Amino acid sequence: MKLILYILVFLFGTASFAQNTAAFNQANVLYNDGNYTEALSRYKSILEQEEHSAELYYNIANAHYKLNNVAPSIYYYEKALLLKPNDKEILNNIAYAKNMTIDAIEIIPEVGFSRLINKATNTMVFDNWAKLSIVLVVLFVLLFLRYYFSQSTGKKRLAFVTSLSSLVLAFVALAFAFNSYGLEQKNQPAIVFAQESQIKSEPNLRSAEAFKLHEGTKVQVIDTVSNWSKIKLSDGKTGWVVSNDIKMLKTF
Repeated sequence: MKLILYILVFLFGTASFAQNTAAFNQANVLYNDGNYTEALSRYKSILEQEEHSAELYYNIANAHYKLNNVAPSIYYYEKALLLKPNDKEILNNIAYAKNMTIDAIEIIPEVGFSRLINKATNTMVFDNWAKLSIVLVVLFVLLFLRYYFSQSTGKKRLAFVTSLSSLVLAFVALAFAFNSYGLEQKNQPAIVFAQESQIKSEPNLRSAEAFKLHEGTKVQVIDTVSNWSKIKLSDGKTGWVVSNDIKMLKTF
């Protein structure tokens, strides 16, 4: 019975993949013919099947860009970048899309020791740091066993030093893994979708307006209260925005 179920799941998945591939190719033809609205509809039909890929998001963003839809184009370029962070074509096109935005927000770079730590942490993702720490622990065990059973004084000394070094590096890798996980959890980017959004000093409509933001601006969500989100800009400014005015990027 299980075998039949597995076969049915496999056949359904294969048929679904073939259908999505056909829809993707049809959407590309429509896009190349300049029929961006219909192409967008075909691309979104693939998303409704919970099919996610950098290529799909990239093409959706391109269609929105051609239709001068500022916020959606930047939103989908950013989602494509989440899946392919260093893709040159995505980076190039998102730069053009950001030229359509109104808000010019200065980026304040990190400084000091935290900058160096975060830069080192970002050289690998959390999973890779965790895997490296496990490999180093295994290496420590093997080298320690070599030290324990070795008869030669020179070999024992070398095995002890290298095993101890492996253990230290394992703890370092583990620390980077935890830091990477923390940075990933704190990283909650969103795009402003409202044409113009009033950013309040407190999470209520009666509070004073801190500043305004316009569609396409990228923000970081650092807190939520009811239907309000506390956001932070790249220049350090913070404020509260109605949650419906923004769209979270890491929601797939």
